[in-house]
Amino acid sequence: MENHLHTQLLQITTDSFKQLFERYWKRLFAFAIKMTADEEDAKEIVQEIFKSLWERRDNLNIQDVERYLLRSVKLKTMEYMRNKSTKQRHHDIILSTTKIDYEDQQVQVKELSHKVNNLVESLPKQCKNVFKMSREEGMTNKEIAHLLLISERAVEYHISKALSALKIGLYPVE
Repeated sequence: MENHLHTQLLQITTDSFKQLFERYWKRLFAFAIKMTADEEDAKEIVQEIFKSLWERRDNLNIQDVERYLLRSVKLKTMEYMRNKSTKQRHHDIILSTTKIDYEDQQVQVKELSHKVNNLVESLPKQCKNVFKMSREEGMTNKEIAHLLLISERAVEYHISKALSALKIGLYPVE
């Protein structure tokens, strides 16, 4: 059987495959772990090699099984390392882009918040008070009306006026 495994591999049976696996798994794993420095990745690489061998068993004509398997694990490990490097570069690009976008958005939020606060502060006193009670303190129109001794209709008017002033201040018509 051993001679058969080294010369030709046209007819891989379940038994001969098990023999190959038992004979070469540790060596292939050791080689893969040496290159990847990651046990799980090395296991996955070796598993892929044997899976591929099994799936293509009817189409292979291998003269030297050991050499074939070692070359396969070497190529698969190099592919893994290249893909890992590419993934890391993409991850770094995404992180740096996201961080820049986030920082830009934070600056924009601060600027917008400052602009809104300035616009609210520039409103007439009663309008400003009603708007702040509604938006900042979360009071209902009825509660504001009761507290300021004005009608609910007046509260609606002041909120509408404040929103209109904010809209004009934030989105000026050119």
